[in-house]
Amino acid sequence: MNITVSNEALQWYKEELEINSGDMVKFFVRYGGCSTVQRGFSLGVAKQQPVLIGAQSEIEGITFYIEDQDLWYFEDNDLIVTFDETRGEPEFSVTK
Repeated sequence: MNITVSNEALQWYKEELEINSGDMVKFFVRYGGCSTVQRGFSLGVAKQQPVLIGAQSEIEGITFYIEDQDLWYFEDNDLIVTFDETRGEPEFSVTK
């Protein structure tokens, strides 16, 4: 599984989460919300140290990761994080 974060989304996370090189950002599964991947679940985001990384990607020294226990949500797909200019926030999609 790969995690891709666009430059625009990266800049948004830097500002909103106040992250810098060396920080870690976790994508995690939470109950409720809207998702095109798993009905009844959605993704959360937190600046947090990992317990057991299942997938990760480092961009400009910032590690974006998903815990091993949350990989089921993606069904062997890759996570792509882009930036929705209209809504002014990151947008998640998955692809094989």
